[in-house]
Amino acid sequence: MAEQTIALEQPILSRNERLATELRDRFARTGTYVVNVLSSPGSGKTSTILATNERLAARGLRCAVIEGDIASDVDAVRMKEAGMPAIQINTGGLCHLEGNMIGQAVDAFDDAVGLDAIDVIFIENVGNLVCPVDFDLGENLSIMILSVPEGDDKPLKYPGIFQHAGALLLNKVDVAPAFDFDFDAYGSTLDDLNPTAPRFEVSATRGQGMDAWCDWLAEEIEAARTPQA
Repeated sequence: MAEQTIALEQPILSRNERLATELRDRFARTGTYVVNVLSSPGSGKTSTILATNERLAARGLRCAVIEGDIASDVDAVRMKEAGMPAIQINTGGLCHLEGNMIGQAVDAFDDAVGLDAIDVIFIENVGNLVCPVDFDLGENLSIMILSVPEGDDKPLKYPGIFQHAGALLLNKVDVAPAFDFDFDAYGSTLDDLNPTAPRFEVSATRGQGMDAWCDWLAEEIEAARTPQA
């Protein structure tokens, strides 16, 4: 009997693409804008979401969060304490979130508050610079957050996630003097990988650059709600 190889990756991705399409249609019906937040652990995803929520809430937008972690619910607790509806997904070792997980979380939001009452959902994906980029979650926008302490070479080492992102945030710029981060080299690499995505230099905890980021995001949310001619 001839040796046969069964590729599992393609069926899994095809199923996820179908689920992502269903999610995208569902979000469009309720007018819910979805942001998939990607980064490595410790880059400041949670603090960036919290600071963004504060500014969007001031504009009258209600935000919610789907938290993806291998274990624990510490980030979801922080979100709830800030007044945001939050659903925790523990992957039990899986390095990314998938469409079926998001679907269950969205069902929970719908039961609790009604999906049409949520203007923006942030999906805080599992901290990982490789796997999450392969899984569409029905989002309107994927953002990549890199923090200064991680180093300016990360786009060279993990180009796929930087190429995929619709917006690029460099976080913790307030501590740049303490680190050997080459801003010019970082910018030059992004010029090659993703020249069209807007870039924001921010400090989520100090507020630096957050207004510019949230102004841009609010415009994207409004544009998504505006019927196309």
